[in-house]
Amino acid sequence: MTTLESPGPTIGVVGGGQLGRMLAEAASPLGVEVIVLDPTPDCPAAGVARDQLVGAFDDEERIHDLAERADVLTFEIELADQDALERVREATGVPVHPDPATLRTIHDKLVQKRELADAGIPVPPFRAVEDAADIREAIDDYGAPVMLKARTGGYDGRGNVPVESRDDAEAALEAVAGPAMVESFVDFEREISVIAAKGYGETATFPVGENVHEAEILRETIVPARSSEPVLERAREVGEDVLEVMDGRGVYGIELFETPAGEILLNEIAPRPHNSGHWTIEGAHTSQFEQHARAVLGWPLGSTVLRAPTASTNLLADVDTTTPARLANVERLLEEPTASLHWYGKREARPLRKMGHVTVTGGETEQPEAILERARRLREAVTFRETDQESN
Repeated sequence: MTTLESPGPTIGVVGGGQLGRMLAEAASPLGVEVIVLDPTPDCPAAGVARDQLVGAFDDEERIHDLAERADVLTFEIELADQDALERVREATGVPVHPDPATLRTIHDKLVQKRELADAGIPVPPFRAVEDAADIREAIDDYGAPVMLKARTGGYDGRGNVPVESRDDAEAALEAVAGPAMVESFVDFEREISVIAAKGYGETATFPVGENVHEAEILRETIVPARSSEPVLERAREVGEDVLEVMDGRGVYGIELFETPAGEILLNEIAPRPHNSGHWTIEGAHTSQFEQHARAVLGWPLGSTVLRAPTASTNLLADVDTTTPARLANVERLLEEPTASLHWYGKREARPLRKMGHVTVTGGETEQPEAILERARRLREAVTFRETDQESN
């Protein structure tokens, strides 16, 4: 590795949402500039990145323009087009991390599960689905319910349909409306995640987080996860094994199930910083965003040691229709000395849209439940609805 200097290089990011915004915030103190490509003018990342190119995630010409201004390309959204990235890399010589081949694997959940199973990663039983008869056969083999998943395009639970009985097979397939796969339903004790980084000849994992979902949307993460050390160690091992399967440097969000018997099963992988890793900004020595910047640049990875027990909670828009984004009662958050507010810079609030998050840190001896309860109280204190009082 050559001697590093600051100001450093420029990272080109396909995608300019909240992940791109927080990546730019983390890269700036390192002397690293970020330029984003996003189809939405004045996207969330535009307020903190060096510049924004306006273009679709599969616009090869604009990706080429981005590469000409960057030293490395990465992406913060799976909608980035792997074929366009691959051709731009070949044409310009600008590296892409993670590798487009990894994005190709991730794009299709069936391909993803097959590659992971072939590598010995523990996954729930699964199979491809061509028609309703395949779903009914899976129910016969796995038992009801089963989980029907769209092979492409789903995120935040979208494209996932539980099938309770054989009679529901046709309707479920219609709801997915495209190529699908089916998995046995996992009766899990808790959902956990490992934020893992693959760097230049090294890897690193953050402490395991425990995730709370509601209506298929991640609401809260508490770290350390409330499980036994052997289970957490097994989760870290699975995270490291997943990195062996993935091509290219970067941070990966690895979602896992812990079964009542303490078994770890892989759910899904995000080849980028992940919502369940937002706690790292305050809770770890190196945030997942700084880690991603270090990794894609081939710089030494940072420490993942936990600073303090931490809980994060998403601020979801509690509105019934699209409205201008305005968070009221912000003073409730600012008055809490252990809380940190992260606003994503989105212009519109839509029902259940992720608009920001709040992180709360605790003392070394404070119980995770107490930290999580403080985070919940703060979340409930703010609103995106119109209020009688002004929010200053």
